[in-house]
This record gives sequence, C-alpha cells and structure tokens, in this order.
Amino acid sequence: MFQFDGRVAVITGAASGFGRAFAQKGAALGMKLVLADVDANALARTVDALRADGADAIGVPTDVSDPSQVEALAMAALDAFGKVHLLFNNAGVGAGGFLWENSANDWAWVFNVNVMGVAHGVRVFTPVMLRQDEPAHIVNTASVAGLLSPPAMGVYNASKHAVVSLTETLYHDLQLTGGQVGCSLLCPAFVPTGIADAERTRPDTLRNDAAPTRSQLAADKQLHRAVQSGKRTAADVADLTFEGIAAGRFYLLTHPGILDTVRLRHEDIEQQRNPTDPLSLKPEVKPIG
Repeated sequence: MFQFDGRVAVITGAASGFGRAFAQKGAALGMKLVLADVDANALARTVDALRADGADAIGVPTDVSDPSQVEALAMAALDAFGKVHLLFNNAGVGAGGFLWENSANDWAWVFNVNVMGVAHGVRVFTPVMLRQDEPAHIVNTASVAGLLSPPAMGVYNASKHAVVSLTETLYHDLQLTGGQVGCSLLCPAFVPTGIADAERTRPDTLRNDAAPTRSQLAADKQLHRAVQSGKRTAADVADLTFEGIAAGRFYLLTHPGILDTVRLRHEDIEQQRNPTDPLSLKPEVKPIG
C-alpha cells in the first residue's frame, strides 16, 4: 500500500483542473507539493491558496515541452524536499477539427505538450526515483481518447494514444528493473476542467494565422459542451486516482461505462472490420458535421 503522508509529489498542469485537484488531495493526505504550470499567475494563486490551508507547497513555472525546464523542475523539487515520491505528468492541451485542416502548428503544440511533456517527465524523474530505492509512483494523464478514435479529434487522439503506449511500455520497463517504482495510466472522459480553454496557453510562435475552419469551430463548441456536461468532478477523479495509486492499479478509468465502446473497437480489430464510430453508442453526443 503506497504511503502518502510526508512524501513529495510533483504535479504538472497544477494550476487548474485535474492538476489542482491532485494538489488539493495530496495536501489533504499530508504530502509536500511541487507544483508546475506554464501559467505562472494561475500557479501562484493555486500555491497561495494551498499554503493558506496549511500545505507545504512550492510553485515552479514550467513549460513541459521544454526539456531544460523539466530538468529545472526536478532540481527545484530536490533542492526543496530532497526526494520525489509521486509524479503526475498531467499537463495537456488539445486541438480539434478535421485532420487535414489541422496546421503544422497544431500538431507541434499538442504533441510537444501531451507527448513530449510526458516523455520529458519520465526521462528526468524516473532515474531520480530509482536511485532513491524506496516506493515511488508515476501517473501519466492520457484520456479515453487514447483508447478510442472519435471523429474531428485526430491530433488529440493521436497524442493520447502515444501516452497510452508510452505508459504501458514504462510499466514493463519498470518491472524489468526490479525496483520500487510503479506507474499508472489515467484515462478520464469528460470532466469540467480547463482543457477546453487550453488555447490561451499556446505559444505565440505556434499560433495559427488562418481563421478556424467550420469543423474546428464545431469541434470547439462540442468540446465545451461535453466538458461542462461531465457528471464527475476533478475532485472525484483525484479521489479515484489516489485510491488507484494506493492499490497499485495501472489502468485508472474514471468512467467505466466507456468500456463498452472500447470493446467495440477491439472487436473491430479482431474481426478485421472497418472502424465503428465510437460515438455510435453515445447518441446524445452530437457529431461534427
């Protein structure tokens, strides 16, 4: 059973959404917190609020797409607390619309954060955790979009599929070391968070000059509607995630009902039939068109 009290957690994307909920849950369990986010102002507000409630927390403004900044985050954590026991590679962004209408900037932005941000976290923190030779754990935030391929979400889907494969491989690699570091794959569905407003954090160098297409506008509208309609809260997801860490579970699915659609996809593969629209089992979700 993983112990949290007195241990050190590093959380990326910590200024809002799941990251902030992980920080609040960790603080409630007596953890020391190293919080990272690309939005320095929002991060400072989150850190101040946690400290006001008695948490031992520091904030480190971090762009996870930059390997040197992730390395600096690790150094800050070690300088402040000496060790790292729990890492949440949680920062994420998204871009929607028909695949052929997504720009090179869209692909670069989403993959730099969603995939390389996780890769940098794994690359930098795993050796630190292994050297400690005591229980530690890594949680990578993917999505049900890493298990399915909904239409008009291609860039995001591809990035989250990469996180799923990366994390499953990480599990096997860690098993081969025989050490005390474990990992989990978090695959949430729609939950009211700030993911639908992630565009505000896009670097100026990766912004698009062209106006959004009809499919991109429709995908953005659908995403906002779906996120706000989510029945589970970020706090619910944090509770489930910490329970999963304590139990040593790998797959953390916040919405088990999605498994019917996952099974449908696997049946398509096994029976070598053409892909079924994953939204076909969700008639209440209006498709892009």
